[in-house]
Amino acid sequence: MTDHASPSTSPAPARKAVRAIGPRLRWLFTIVLVAISLLMANSAYLVTITFLQWKWQETFENYFYHCMFLAHLVLGLLLIVPFLVFSLIHMWNTHDRKNRRAVLVGYGLFGVSLILLLSGLLLFRVDGFEIKHPGTRSAAYWAHVISPLFAIWLYVLHRLSGPRIKWKIGATYLTLVGVCVAALAALHSQDPRQWNVAGPASGEQYFHPSRARTVSGDFIPAETLMMDEYCRECHADAHKGWLQSAHRFSS
Repeated sequence: MTDHASPSTSPAPARKAVRAIGPRLRWLFTIVLVAISLLMANSAYLVTITFLQWKWQETFENYFYHCMFLAHLVLGLLLIVPFLVFSLIHMWNTHDRKNRRAVLVGYGLFGVSLILLLSGLLLFRVDGFEIKHPGTRSAAYWAHVISPLFAIWLYVLHRLSGPRIKWKIGATYLTLVGVCVAALAALHSQDPRQWNVAGPASGEQYFHPSRARTVSGDFIPAETLMMDEYCRECHADAHKGWLQSAHRFSS
């Protein structure tokens, strides 16, 4: 009677676990994250100025705006290669994970990011490459403006399946960006050429014998002078003394 070799019943070797973002890839992820954070702050400023121009029908673009626009182009170009390298490695490390929802959302995020990058490249104007068709440029522009909103939404969904999101850091970042953008937008409404400008000498006639003069040379508006309630909020005692004196009839 011949003995037949029994088939091997030993289990297949377990697949070595691969981290979604290993130590080396984390450095690249940090670089990408910092670049995206700078681009988001930069974009918030550019969008705000564009909105103000549309709303007030005035030009707010100055030298600083053009520097920020140039920074947007440079940062965007520098981000392309690191982002693609990180995304491809990250997707390879996680393509067979059991959490298919997180994987599929990640693929969607990558697709939206490609639309964002491609639309930005289509808006470039360089020698030998320029999209001149108005319809194509308009479509690329709005794709470039709207796609970041979908990217942020998909990124949050993707991260919800992984390590806990540090909401406090995100809120602090958004607050700082909001304050800085609001301050920069306010400065755009100012004309530095009008700062510390001496008023015309003709304005002295209204305050003679004092040599005081207003910036415009005209009277100070009555509504500016007659702010009794505003003065009383900070100087209640002085306001009370003024109210009970004869000086209130002359001022």
